[in-house]
Amino acid sequence: MADGEHALDARQLHAWRVFIQMQEHLRSRIEQQLQASSGLSMADYSVLSVLAGAGSGRLRAHELGDKLGWEKSRLHHQLTRMTKRGLVERRAGPARAVHVELTDQGWAALTEAAPRHSAHVRELVMAPLTDQEVDQLAGISAKLLDRFQRSAP
Repeated sequence: MADGEHALDARQLHAWRVFIQMQEHLRSRIEQQLQASSGLSMADYSVLSVLAGAGSGRLRAHELGDKLGWEKSRLHHQLTRMTKRGLVERRAGPARAVHVELTDQGWAALTEAAPRHSAHVRELVMAPLTDQEVDQLAGISAKLLDRFQRSAP
């Protein structure tokens, strides 16, 4: 195939550029709000919320990485930082498994940050959208996420 067959057309290129620009602005605004209001980074919040969503506050490290979509090295470095701050603990499990567990301090940090974070997400993302657009956003995101997860190495 010629290179032109892989190029984005003008409509696709516009959609891609706007999507990337929106993501960068959103990521920056969310990161700033979390840091200012709770001292947590978006990565901290992501780890804490996934662990809390596990019910027990505990997951095997590889399961946590899978749910976050992170490579092993990124997860390791993030957990090292969070362990030093007392937000999570790593524990040895059966068959050389490593479990990651929320500490009391991690639960407290998430509990304090979650309401302000949710309000900020509502203000930035949900408020300007109609109910139909929120459903479309969820559908498009789920479709792409499913594709990424199925094709993960």
